[in-house]
Amino acid sequence: MEWIDAAAAADRLGVKPATLYAYVSRGVLKRRHEGRRSLFDAAEIETLARRGRPRGRPPELVIESAITALGLDRPYYRGHDALALARAATFETTAERLWTPDHATGRLTDSSGRDADASRQEARAAVPWEADAEAVHAAVVAQRGLPEPILPLDRLQVIVTVLGAADLLRVQLDPVSVAATGRRLIAGLVDALPALASSPEPERAGPIAGRLWTRLSPHPQSPALLHALEAALVLLADHELAASTLAARVAASARADPYAVVLTGLGVLSGPLHGGASYAAEHLLAEVARPSDAPRVIADWIRRGRRIPGFGHSVYKNGDARATMLLDLVAQAAPDHDRLAAARAVLAEVRRRRLPEPNIDFALATLAAVAGLTPGAGEAVFAVARTAGWLAHAMEEYARDSLLRLRASYTGPPIPGPPAG
Repeated sequence: MEWIDAAAAADRLGVKPATLYAYVSRGVLKRRHEGRRSLFDAAEIETLARRGRPRGRPPELVIESAITALGLDRPYYRGHDALALARAATFETTAERLWTPDHATGRLTDSSGRDADASRQEARAAVPWEADAEAVHAAVVAQRGLPEPILPLDRLQVIVTVLGAADLLRVQLDPVSVAATGRRLIAGLVDALPALASSPEPERAGPIAGRLWTRLSPHPQSPALLHALEAALVLLADHELAASTLAARVAASARADPYAVVLTGLGVLSGPLHGGASYAAEHLLAEVARPSDAPRVIADWIRRGRRIPGFGHSVYKNGDARATMLLDLVAQAAPDHDRLAAARAVLAEVRRRRLPEPNIDFALATLAAVAGLTPGAGEAVFAVARTAGWLAHAMEEYARDSLLRLRASYTGPPIPGPPAG
């Protein structure tokens, strides 16, 4: 069997690489991985080339992007393994990486022998991530009339609206300006959330992960669990054209400002089939008071016709490596925690029933339970992290300067023809 690379396969079919990968996602083509390379069966490509493009259903929307590629079990941010970044990089350096195209073809070192790309990312992350104090104050005031209890994600939608209204620089859409807006916006999203940790003054400086911890947990920071939270932010920073990202790109293609782009993404993210899945997984775990409860709880969810939240993934059919990594970090941080034992019991019961493997939403819910985070914390972590990705995709759309226009495949009543005569 002869294997060819993606460029050769796309050239033989006469399609763009993005269309080639769309064929893979639709099951038209198979591929295998060799490191970071995708390889295709030359005979299968030749058969498809002779038969012509697949028909039978409307074509998928394909958008060329240089931001994130989805591998067998994990994403790659501009060619860099997201899991490797989660082990060693901060959320800020990851966001800067997403916002800045890397044209290097290999590992470059600076004069001191350090990795040049790492040096550039650290230099960018050294720029303070600070929100305008008056804008944050206005966002805090705007939340005072909200009903209690209210989930963090609902607060974030109010916060981003107020921050955008107060930012007169939001209409600057060049890459440097959008990156600066991104730093202010993400910092403001976190800083305007009410602080839960006991401190005389909410922390509004320092790493985003630490500031977010004080807004989601009433407990002092645990270094190991804080590292897990930071890793979660990195792992969730982008995921190619997820539903919320597609919506954000459509908004950006219409030249909506970065705040409007993020507000669009937040609206879609709140759906229970997207970022809201972690909130459902939190509820599932909360019902498992003791590990021995797991079989009964899982059986009850299935009996009521409810899908088990936090399990299965539309892309990672054989397991989500992001979930595995985050669960391992939580286990290392609190190996004897009773909530971790409950999560493991759920995992065991789900596997006993041969249900799909856990995804990042279940891992987020486990982190929230073990760290004692406020209800809905997983959604908030997801939203803050994915804001970085939404803005990276917005930058690509701003550079394209053309409106994304999807077309419908009409299935309604027949359309009358022109009048006779």
